[in-house]
Amino acid sequence: MNLATVAVVTLTASAAQGAIVQYAATLSGPSESPPNSSPATGSATFDFDTVTHLLTISVNFSGLLGTTTVAHIHADTAVAGTGTAGVASGLTSWTTGLQSGSYTSTINMLSSATYGASYTAAHGGTAASAETDLLSAMSIGKAYLNLHSTTYPGGEIRGFITLVPAPGMLSLIGMCGALTGRRRR
Repeated sequence: MNLATVAVVTLTASAAQGAIVQYAATLSGPSESPPNSSPATGSATFDFDTVTHLLTISVNFSGLLGTTTVAHIHADTAVAGTGTAGVASGLTSWTTGLQSGSYTSTINMLSSATYGASYTAAHGGTAASAETDLLSAMSIGKAYLNLHSTTYPGGEIRGFITLVPAPGMLSLIGMCGALTGRRRR
């Protein structure tokens, strides 16, 4: 069995069983566009269930100069890790008036209520096509989480969302590297 076959069989088996795909973001003022001098920091995790199509979002933040007003996921930037984009999805039940706090919510990625109408229209016209586009943008660093505040209405802290490699993928990559190295000797 060649290396490509091992990789396809491994990936197909895990996809058939369903999986939780993890994304993460680190938020700061200098990551805003334009950058600002806010000392605030934050972190976020996004856990996507490939079977139920539910996305669980967990955000922790502290040190905002203003108080929270709203938070959004924006996508798709032209270049990964930089630039700006329109709102893809607002964070439902976001708490306002805080300088530090935590937020957790689970959203249905196949619900049209998850996305702004303009985002859905620009990405195929259905929640399913919007889901595909947003997950793709998150996977390649072209989506970001933005926390807006009274001091910085355009956004006090933001962070680009990136895919967290699955432990199984890391071992598969390591195995591929080992086999490739062995073949070259």
